[in-house]
Parts: sequence; C-alpha cells; structure tokens
Amino acid sequence: MTSSPYKKRIVVTVAIAASVSAIAFSIAASRMPAWESKFVKQQKDGSLQYKADKQGNFIPDFSAVGYYHGDKPIPEIPAVATVSPSANAMEQIQAAIDKLSAQKPDVNGFRGAILLKRGEYRIPGSILIKASGIVLRGEGNTENGTRLIATAANQKPLIDVQGNGKITEVQGTRVNIADKYVPTGATSFNVTDASAFKAGDHVILFSAANDHWISDLKMDQIVARNGTKQWRSEEYNLSFERTILSVNGNTVELDNPVMMPIDADYGGGALFKYTFNGRIQHIGIENLYCESPASSDTAEDHSWDAIHMDKIENGWVSKVTARYFSYACVNLSPAAKNITVTNSRCFDHKSKVTGGRRYSFNNDGQQNLFLNCVTADGRHDYVTGAKTLGPNVFYNCSSTITHADIGPHHRWAVGTLYDNITTDGEINVQDRGNYGSGHGWAGVTQVLWNCKVRGAAVQNPWASGKNYCIGLNGEKRAGRFKDRMDGEWEGLNKDGLQPPSLYKAQLEARQKKK
Repeated sequence: MTSSPYKKRIVVTVAIAASVSAIAFSIAASRMPAWESKFVKQQKDGSLQYKADKQGNFIPDFSAVGYYHGDKPIPEIPAVATVSPSANAMEQIQAAIDKLSAQKPDVNGFRGAILLKRGEYRIPGSILIKASGIVLRGEGNTENGTRLIATAANQKPLIDVQGNGKITEVQGTRVNIADKYVPTGATSFNVTDASAFKAGDHVILFSAANDHWISDLKMDQIVARNGTKQWRSEEYNLSFERTILSVNGNTVELDNPVMMPIDADYGGGALFKYTFNGRIQHIGIENLYCESPASSDTAEDHSWDAIHMDKIENGWVSKVTARYFSYACVNLSPAAKNITVTNSRCFDHKSKVTGGRRYSFNNDGQQNLFLNCVTADGRHDYVTGAKTLGPNVFYNCSSTITHADIGPHHRWAVGTLYDNITTDGEINVQDRGNYGSGHGWAGVTQVLWNCKVRGAAVQNPWASGKNYCIGLNGEKRAGRFKDRMDGEWEGLNKDGLQPPSLYKAQLEARQKKK
C-alpha cells in the first residue's frame, strides 16, 4: 500500500508534538512548587516511604517488571545470519530462523541475531519464532528501513513468537497462606508449612475467590442485556507468578509484591511450586517497520498484529513501527512474562472502529513493561484484558486521535501502573457494568501517576482494594456510574509532583538496596 502524504504528516506531527509537549511540560513543571503524594514520599537517600491504610494496604512496588525485572540491560546480540530483500523473502527469513533454532544456545541462552537488510519484504503469512535465544533485527523502523509488508488476506500476526506448554503445579507442594489478611504491597507473609520451599523456587501466589467476594463486589448483580454474563467465583481464582527470595521459618518473601489483598473471608490464598516446560525466552524483535495493507479504512481481511507473543519470558521489542494493522503493534498474551516493549509506534489502524479492534499496545501477561511508545488513531491504546495480573507498567507513552479510553478494559485486571501517560482521550478505571458481555469492575490496584489526559474516571471497587489517581492533569469525570466510590484522588491539575515518575523512583530505590 502506498501511504498518503496526509498519513505521513500524522506520524511526523505526532512525533514533533510529543517532543514539544514533553519539553513544555518539563519547563512548566520546573517552575511549579514541588509537592509530594501522601501515599509515597521520596527520602533524601532515594528510598521511598509508603503510607498504609488501616488494613495495611499501600501502593506496591511496580519496578520489578520487563526484561529480567529491569535488572539487566537489553543485550546487543551479534548477527550470525543476514537476509536481503528478495521475491521469496518469507521463505528465506523462516529458513534462517529454523536453521538458527536447531543450533545450541550460548552460555547466556542466545543463539544469535538474524539481520534483515534495509529494503522491502513482502510476507504472505506469519514469520514464526518457536525457539529460545533468537533476535530478529532490521536496519531501520521507517519506510526507508527494513519494511515488512503483510500480504496475506487473514488476521494472523506478521511476526508470531510462540512457546508451548503451560503452568503446571508441582504436586504435593501446595500450602495455604496462614495469615487471615495479606495487604496489597506486602512482599512476605506466613504459610502453614514452608519447609518445602527455598530461595529461587518459582511459585504461584494463588488468590482464591468465593461467592461472598462476588456478592460484595456486586458482580452477580450486573444489569443484564443480551449476552451479559454474571461473574462466577470459580473463574476468578488468580495465579500470580513469583520467585521466592528467602524463607525464614514459615515466613516466605517474594520477588514481587501482593497486588490485591488476600483475604480469608473472600477465599484466602495458597502458595505452590510450578513448572512451565516449553516456555521460551531471550527473544528480541528490533528496528523494523511493519505494514498491513488494507483495501479500505474499515477492511479487516488483513494482518491483525505486527507482533504477537505468547508462552515467552525475558524478551523484548524495541524500535518497531506498526502501520495499518487492525489490532496491535505488540500483543502480549497471558503467558508472556517479563517482556520490555520500548520506543515503538503504532499508527493508522485499518479496521472497523468497534470492540476488539485497535488495541495498539495490548498486555494480558505478567510483569511486563511498555515505555516510550507512541500511538495515533487507536481505540484502547495502552490496555490490559480480563484478569491481567501485575505488576505491569506503562511508562512515558502517548496517544493521539483516540477513539476510546486507556486503562484496564474489563474483568478485574490487578496491579497496573500508568506513569506519565499523555493522551488527548481518557484513562478510566471503573465499573464498566454490562459493557461487552458484562465487564464489570475493570481493575484494582490501578495507579495513575503524573498523567495528562482530556478526562479520567478513577473509582474504587466495592471490595478488595483501591485505585489511585495522583497528579493528574485533566478533567475529573464521573464515569459510567455516578454512584460508584471515588478512587484515591490527589493533586488534580497540580503540577510539580515529586518524584515525577513513580516507576523510575521505585526502580532506583530497589536497585540501591541490592
């Protein structure tokens, strides 16, 4: 597809506007009196002090997300194979991937990078990566760089990264959490018997749900319309992936915090070891320009995602531009964990402007980080799906020409930080009621920090935690239901919030402890 001058101007204008806005915001903020949130205060040594409520809940540490929890830089992997544009480009790329997949990884778990030389590659299917340790790298994420064009008349991803297997409980290791109530933010708690656990064990922090919880959330009382599904407790048993840092008697310390209260009255919780045989890792997608040509602005018989990832951990997407796709630049499925998506762009979707389309950067996985991304013409640009389990972070991202809102989209996403998000649309955290098939409460422990929006509705659910809106610049809105409880609002339209970024402050504070 030949891009129009108008569409090119959108890309350039968005980039310039984002830069100018960032500079203007920085100058304006430097002139405003600094203020701190009552919920999080930064000490002179860089450490953070958190204010807990009466039950001990506080804003959790979101910093241990992305590639190796942010504790390792994304590596530069040497190219071991090169592919140039040709009439059978897809076959050559896939052959290079398959050949590299058969080789033994090095001591760091990498097989090498495949360099796609500058030029146009027409791809009549999906490029598949199914083995660990492979980096796919281009020579530029503009139309003059490495340009991958999805030509298949179907909705499959252009690049599909797929491991296999699933989370499997190690039988005989499950123990119950002994504490009646474990607050949001806690990293340690007591179990009935910790003798089988040790530092380094991969465990599931299991949060159970019962009918009492559903009733108190009023999610068995959603005003029904055609297709509405009331929530059922057995569908809300949540499995948070964690690693044990230490064991002291029956007290277990985890690498990432509790993201919602574990309350015995609502079903309590448990801890058990798990395996995930078949999950791949060390995959990188870098410096590419991806297109999905369409016959019209609302056509949908073309590629859905530029990049889709599932059953993978410790990977990254860097400097990828996606254009004309119906769904996403990057779409992370529930079993995608510790992925960093950085400096990427999603523009000019081609699809109907309706549900299930234009989710520019979609995250359904755990412990993932999106930073320095830009979108235009999307719907839910930085978004999580049903029961997306944190921590997860969207940091320093922007969107323009929006057609819907940013935020948790439906059904109880747990633990997401929206940090320095700028949009000409809305960020909403609310009871969505019978939207979709009965979305209900979209999320809990959702934190908006220093965001700039046209409008926002941030509400607290009837039970099991809070949502926070701190330092928002924009209009406070009532949301879909005016009788829902306000979230924890602080510093509306008040510049000068310190620290300017919660994610960066938490990362620096955590790394100083090591």
